[in-house]
Amino acid sequence: MFAEPEFWIAVAFTLLMCVFAYLGVHKTILTTLDHRSDRIKAELDDARRLKDEAAALLAEYKARHASAEREAQDIIASAKSEAERIAAEAKTKMEDFVARRTKTAEGKIALAEAQALADVRAAAAEAAVTAASNILSQSVKGDVADNLLVKGIAEVREKLN
Repeated sequence: MFAEPEFWIAVAFTLLMCVFAYLGVHKTILTTLDHRSDRIKAELDDARRLKDEAAALLAEYKARHASAEREAQDIIASAKSEAERIAAEAKTKMEDFVARRTKTAEGKIALAEAQALADVRAAAAEAAVTAASNILSQSVKGDVADNLLVKGIAEVREKLN
């Protein structure tokens, strides 16, 4: 038994453990392990707290995203209604413009008709005066005829114009 190396290894190990126990190494090891356990527990708590904060932030950002989506939809709907209103307004203005232009054109046409009618009357009066002067000059002779002719022509011109 004393010749076996395993026996001496067991004796050395036992003596080493006794020396460690006498010096209080086991308390130091247990204290170190306790501190390490506390540190790991604190890290796990921090990780859990950070995870909860991250989940809260994620929920907040999802809510903001949903709010932004709703706001974007509202803006799009508002823009569409505004565009439709502007288009309807433009259509109304265009119809009003066309109506005014038509009325102006009709007025110009009526004015041109009146001018043409006045021109025709003036031409007819001029023709009547010329015809009357030709007829009277051939049928009446002398100074009386000339005075009568000038007076008659002046009266016809005043009445026709």
